[in-house]
Amino acid sequence: MSMQVFRNSAKPLIYIVTASFFLWLVFDLSGLSGGTGLLSQTSAGKVDGQTIEARYYTTLVQQTIEEQQRTSSKPLTLDDIVGIRNDVWNQIIEATVLQREYKRRGLVATPQEISEAIKNFPPPQLQTAEQFQTEGKFDLSKYQRWLASGVGQQYIPVLEAQYRDQILQSKLLRVVTADVYLSDPALWQLYRDRNETATIELAAILPRRAIPDSAVQVSEEEMQAYYKAHADQFSRSPTAYMSFVALPRLTDGSDSAAAYQHALAVRQEILDGAPFAEIAARESSDSISASKGGDLGEWTQGSMVAAFDSAAFSMPLNTLSMPVLTDFGYHLIEVSSRKGKTATGRHILIPIEVTGTHRDRLDAQADSLEELGASRLDPAALDTVARALSLPLGPTPPVQKGTQLQIGVRVIPDAGAWAFQAKVGEISPIIETPIGYYLFRLDSITPEGVPPLDAIREAVMISVAQDKKIGLAAELAQNYLRRVREGSTMEQAANALGIPYRNLGPFSRVESPVPNPILTGAVFSLPVGAVSDVLDTDDGMYIVRVVARTPADTSAFRQGLDAYRTDAIRRARQDRARNYLEALRTQAKVVDRREGLFPTSAQAEAAATSALGQSNGI
Repeated sequence: MSMQVFRNSAKPLIYIVTASFFLWLVFDLSGLSGGTGLLSQTSAGKVDGQTIEARYYTTLVQQTIEEQQRTSSKPLTLDDIVGIRNDVWNQIIEATVLQREYKRRGLVATPQEISEAIKNFPPPQLQTAEQFQTEGKFDLSKYQRWLASGVGQQYIPVLEAQYRDQILQSKLLRVVTADVYLSDPALWQLYRDRNETATIELAAILPRRAIPDSAVQVSEEEMQAYYKAHADQFSRSPTAYMSFVALPRLTDGSDSAAAYQHALAVRQEILDGAPFAEIAARESSDSISASKGGDLGEWTQGSMVAAFDSAAFSMPLNTLSMPVLTDFGYHLIEVSSRKGKTATGRHILIPIEVTGTHRDRLDAQADSLEELGASRLDPAALDTVARALSLPLGPTPPVQKGTQLQIGVRVIPDAGAWAFQAKVGEISPIIETPIGYYLFRLDSITPEGVPPLDAIREAVMISVAQDKKIGLAAELAQNYLRRVREGSTMEQAANALGIPYRNLGPFSRVESPVPNPILTGAVFSLPVGAVSDVLDTDDGMYIVRVVARTPADTSAFRQGLDAYRTDAIRRARQDRARNYLEALRTQAKVVDRREGLFPTSAQAEAAATSALGQSNGI
């Protein structure tokens, strides 16, 4: 089957797509669309000097968002969407540098190669399609007949692009890894690292744990000197500072009473003859058990929350309990069997949710929150909201770009992502969480770099204290080593000084329970019975004694050498390919100009109002 045959039926579709693209290109460049034409605006950025058009990037982002939304059971959050934008950007960068590398190396995917791949190696998603199955197995002949059909022909352009990229990448990686070779001595080293084992005694002196905070004092002069000498250590990503108001939406007594009455009504429905499984599927907020008709299977006493456990192990068998209150809501429990400390049964969970007049009141307050302050460019709008709804107005902790905002123990979704799209003074849309509605104002953004000392005083103080702890820990480690060399056992010296001590092993170099290269190197180079010096590492200070060591079996290595060589070369090639692709990405010169491509709702509304005013001559 030739590529030309594949294309024949798809030609009308290709012509339509090509014509539409050409018309769009002329339309956009000419400005006939009513705007300036996106292609004449700032691009999304550059990769190795190649411009990435904003329209191309934003279209891919929108397609990815729509695809993920179709497969998600919940709406995508702003955090999700920002993640998609970054993923698409990284994929574009990778595709661009790979295309450049294909060209530099003269790699091509011929029409015949692409045709054969499409014909004989269908994509995984098509291999599982029901229409291509015969007796439960993929039927290649059915797939090939479908390819020749009018419907199948429409997919050919998409498959061509997909397989062309896969073939090119495969050829590139074959070229990159072709010279990978491992000699017998190199293979032996790899084999030994995996099969030689050691058993050790280990004492660990970790400064942050071994030295109490009370043992170190930090002066102002020491902080200033450390800050000057280690400024680069405190470099920060861009950091946003915000103010916020929160409208709590916690449940109250009326919500609990309503949930209890609902649980009673559900219980009565079952007692009147309704099937338990159907009611569980309809009513229970425990989605896992609800999908199984409320069935919990068998559980052990003590594995459930206390109130549930108490009821389940005291109620009569095969009866339906009254509503049992736990932190999750009200449970209707039915236990079918008990044996010792195990039980089998099912339940329905009725959650306690904001409802009735309480919900109406909160909804009205949320509406006021929306009307008075949400998505505004006027910073005073947040103060207005706080006064009108008698809500406290306060600052959030600083949030660095790429991280989520945390207030107390709670992570607030979307706020961190929004802050780095907003303008200073802008008010966010309402951000809704299970416990409240939030409005944020962006007060300032500190650019990337080293903040002033006053802004990071606590972090500097901790670093100075840690330095002092390291010095004291070194003295403690030397004291420990002296005791051991004077005749104390490793365990006796550890107990005397309050140092953690462990007996570990047997383990190999690649499976060390303390994956520290300095420590691992000492373990497999010291003679059996020897005690190391103090091993000063980034993790802490260690003293090790080798109790036993079992060498790798050379005869077993020789017997399995061919198979081991094949496996080792495969892994080495995978490592080479992975490192090569990472290096291409790292070395790429990337200019990111995406900021501004995705305005906030407040910015978009302001721009639309401004454009309307200009068109009306205002």
